[in-house]
Amino acid sequence: MRIIDIINESRNPVFSFEILPPLKGNSISKVFGIIEKLKRFDPKFVNITSHHSEYVYKEQPDGSLRRVSVLKRPGTVAIAAAIQNRYGLIPVPHIICKGFTKEETEYALLDLNFLGINNLLVLRGDEKGGAVLPDPTLYHDHATDLQDQINLFNQGVGLEGTRIQGIETPFSYGMACYPEKHEEAPNMESDIHYLKKKVENGADYLVTQMFFDNEKYFSFVKKCREAGIDVPIFPGLKPVARKAHLSLLPKTFRADIPEELAERIRESKNDDEVKEAGVEWTIRQSKELLENGAPGLHFYTMSVSDSVQKIAEKVF
Repeated sequence: MRIIDIINESRNPVFSFEILPPLKGNSISKVFGIIEKLKRFDPKFVNITSHHSEYVYKEQPDGSLRRVSVLKRPGTVAIAAAIQNRYGLIPVPHIICKGFTKEETEYALLDLNFLGINNLLVLRGDEKGGAVLPDPTLYHDHATDLQDQINLFNQGVGLEGTRIQGIETPFSYGMACYPEKHEEAPNMESDIHYLKKKVENGADYLVTQMFFDNEKYFSFVKKCREAGIDVPIFPGLKPVARKAHLSLLPKTFRADIPEELAERIRESKNDDEVKEAGVEWTIRQSKELLENGAPGLHFYTMSVSDSVQKIAEKVF
């Protein structure tokens, strides 16, 4: 079932969350543990993040250096299949441009289609500092380029015009958006201009980057509607849980932390108190968002699944 159909047919706000695949060599048990905590809140879908390979230099027997690709996490295809098989939940694997060739993307789409996994979140992906791609022509530059490949795949057209048989259920996908503007966009108007192109090109819904100030979300949605973007816009939330988040989250995700919350964090004696403040703040955020028409709530669970559980208990 398509995520957009679930959203449109649900009588209640949709609860969903995102998980991070385990590091290479680690068990999937941590992923399953998060799902066990949160499955009682009836998640309509589970997103699985994707991280591309990183390049490292390995010394050879002759003393020379050879650059090799090191994949630090298993692919989203495997994790998505495990979640679908074990829990019957709808997995939404991330498909990204950065670090994945067009050919690797096609293989992933073939595997997902074979497994009956037909929902995606399509993203450009984060830049890796210092990473130099061996041949840039093998990769997509933008999420809209990746959309084009997926749209052609849905029509049975692969790379170089090859024909693909047996696509009974085309892929449906959402894409990302940024209530506080993407860091590379010159201004919000430009950001929304390109976001509209994503929707016109096939994005069924949008999921926001994390934010802590609801007014940023409400203002963003209003601007999107005025621009003619009418798809559901899911607020993405992550409760603060450590004092280090006060500087780390704004730096990493370009998300402002309101002074009221920042003061609570600064005054906290330890991370336990920060976690409590984060839960309280996100409960307030969640209730206000739903009261003002948000289609649901999407939670980023990395390192905060216990907090997300407490929030869901009060909201869903």
